[in-house]
Amino acid sequence: MKKSYKIRIVCIFLAFIFLYTAIIINLSRIQIWQHGFFTNLGDKQYSMTITKNPPRAAIYDRTKTRFLALNKDSISAFIVPNNLKDADGVKRFLKKHFPDAAERLAHSRDSKFMYVKRKLSDDQIEFIAKSNLPDIQLLHEPTRFYPLDAAAQIIGITDIDNHGLAGIELQFNTQLSGTPTTLTLEKDARSGRFYFKKETTISGTTGMPIYLSIDSDLQFLVQEELQKTIEAFHAREGSVIVMNPLNGEIVAMVSYPTFDSNGRDAIKPESMKSKCITEAYELGSVIKVFAALAALEEEVVTLDEQIDCKNTNTTYIDGRKINTPFKDGVISFAEVIAFSNNIGTAIVAKRVGTKLYDHYTKMGFGKKTNIEFPGEQKGFVNPPKKWSKQSIISLSYGYEITATLLQLTCAFAVIANNGHSITPTLLLDAGHKPSESSLYSPHAMQDIRYILEQTTLKGSTKRAAVKGYTILSKTGTANILIDGQYRPEKNIYTCAGIIEKDGYKRVVVTFIKEASKSNLFAAIVAAPLFERVAQKVLIHDAIIT
Repeated sequence: MKKSYKIRIVCIFLAFIFLYTAIIINLSRIQIWQHGFFTNLGDKQYSMTITKNPPRAAIYDRTKTRFLALNKDSISAFIVPNNLKDADGVKRFLKKHFPDAAERLAHSRDSKFMYVKRKLSDDQIEFIAKSNLPDIQLLHEPTRFYPLDAAAQIIGITDIDNHGLAGIELQFNTQLSGTPTTLTLEKDARSGRFYFKKETTISGTTGMPIYLSIDSDLQFLVQEELQKTIEAFHAREGSVIVMNPLNGEIVAMVSYPTFDSNGRDAIKPESMKSKCITEAYELGSVIKVFAALAALEEEVVTLDEQIDCKNTNTTYIDGRKINTPFKDGVISFAEVIAFSNNIGTAIVAKRVGTKLYDHYTKMGFGKKTNIEFPGEQKGFVNPPKKWSKQSIISLSYGYEITATLLQLTCAFAVIANNGHSITPTLLLDAGHKPSESSLYSPHAMQDIRYILEQTTLKGSTKRAAVKGYTILSKTGTANILIDGQYRPEKNIYTCAGIIEKDGYKRVVVTFIKEASKSNLFAAIVAAPLFERVAQKVLIHDAIIT
């Protein structure tokens, strides 16, 4: 009896030893050998990591109070693919209403986070709410809003994640966006509700705002005037720049066609370009200003020297044919430029020779201005080593040289500053000042200013005049090169000039491309636009009395 009792005790003891050993082995398997597996399983069921971007900083105009870009709330929908309560219901719903999301879900079943749709419409929010699918969560996110359509090409746009894609949004993306914060999102196992942990993995920084030199009121007014001209001449493109030459600040810069930066319409990439900066053109006779300046500086001509323009529309120099719109006989050099005679200009340019290239590049042509904007073109000036017999003639009146409208604005700013160059800027209070040394002698500056004033008073830019103000201006009409041929029915029209009175100065450049009407000149197309823009600028700046 005692022996049987002892055997039972030993068996029970061994059974407990075996049981505890099994428990210890199982606990070791769970907590040691398969620790990583079960930790990942827990994380998969109850936690996710999410990156939260700070609100993107605003962009302001020169008043520092008016927004050119700001944030507004949008609502997005998301799911947690690896922890769906009603996976079949979610799949059916997505397949019906969000097929793109359904396709992404099929390849992201183990993901901890997936957007269903961002920037939901009111209708989408409503049928998500009515779906009774708790797996589809709604999330408030900041999105970009642009109050001024006229500034669309300057400001640019952001993508769905608020990263800059074009314009100022791209140029200053890092400053505007700041750095993101990484958070851990966990689900309470008992309540099943999500909450953010108080601790963060990575702390982010807020973005810094941008203050532009653009005046939003003036930007709108100039855009209006440009639109009127585009419609009047059924033109393909157009642009206007207004600059303060004393500090290089661009106070207005508009282009047509433009685009809807708030995404109400499909955006054509071509319409997103700020063509004052990103496109270079052969500008025609407006370049004669700088050929004349080179000749005056090199002292190969004087203002009153009489130049024989042959009293014809067509002549030959060194066997090269030259056409000019209007016949002139023997006239002064000042009148050659004022009346925009190609023959007289070419005769004097030949005296300058290869130094003409040096003067063009000294004025900034063929070089980037380094304005704070992406995609700037540097243009092109044909160098002497590549010249043909035609080159010096073509260069004298604006061919074999391509320039951006910004470069042309800066070149006229040199004249406005009596020979001192200025760096252009789109930023307020950038601190730019005219260069200390002058690019040209006072005598050459005085002479070119006289020529430009006479051009406005009695020459090709009479329609650009503003009563009571000194206007120094010049127009240019140029054929467009298409498939290696200059097309006389395809033209660009430019008027560039300086507005002055009592220390007040502005440089204005107006540009129209491919008007549908034929036999037009810049004096008819771009000069009147210059005059209307100048009036708007002066009224806005409260200068007109």
